[in-house]
Amino acid sequence: MIEVPESYVLVKQINQVLKGKVIKHAEANHSPHAFAWYTGNIDEYQEKLFGKTITSADVHGGTVRIRAEDVVMIISTPIRFHRESEKLPQKHQLYIQFEDSTSITCAVQMWGCMFCFNENDPEGIPQNYVINNNNPSPLEDMFDEEYFKTLLKKEKLSSLSAKAFLTTEQRITGLANGSAQDILWNAKIHPKRKMSTLSEDELKEMYKSLKSVVTDMMVQGGRDTERDLFGNPGGYKTVLSKKTVGKPCPICNTIIRKEAYLGGSIYYCPSCQKL
Repeated sequence: MIEVPESYVLVKQINQVLKGKVIKHAEANHSPHAFAWYTGNIDEYQEKLFGKTITSADVHGGTVRIRAEDVVMIISTPIRFHRESEKLPQKHQLYIQFEDSTSITCAVQMWGCMFCFNENDPEGIPQNYVINNNNPSPLEDMFDEEYFKTLLKKEKLSSLSAKAFLTTEQRITGLANGSAQDILWNAKIHPKRKMSTLSEDELKEMYKSLKSVVTDMMVQGGRDTERDLFGNPGGYKTVLSKKTVGKPCPICNTIIRKEAYLGGSIYYCPSCQKL
């Protein structure tokens, strides 16, 4: 899936490059993937999209929402733009070609949705499309400290870790494991710390770090572990990621560690983020 910083980057680029292009061909599930999700009959994607003009794109619940007139695409996977002479990737789960012979492809990383539906057809609109529409992302003004406190009140904090609070159940729209690493490092909170052990000051630091780190990631064109619409890595240099494990922490020079946790990986500095 893509995370909220990259979704904003992709939306900006889509509005600059794809807006006004007319769809000539659409194909879903070219390379079947167990965790690729679609809406309705995938064989009807061509019928739904043929001849439609890309009118706009925006961020929806941490995903990318592309409007082609009255048809909406909700995409939570990386999106790649291809020029006319460019070779397409061998594997992809969504392919859209435009009349000028440029195209985009989507390829699932772990899991992802590529919904396509007509907004005038209530029966075809996914239920979670409506639900997620009301949840602000960390990059929106509505996601202020008071809103953050309402999220804390909804949880059984005694059993929830800092990582679980930030990344599970999509309680924070568009946030997942990749972005959470630097958020927690910046707040000096270990990913395994129970939320019930955090002081008011630490919770305040978590909120401030969440807002500032995600904003930095977006402003700098996404993280250096991800790629934009044109295949370029983002300009934000991750402190904790697969690129930095085994290297010294930029603050204290302690070696950054990696561990398996909650079905994924955590990266942390054992000195700056004490358990």
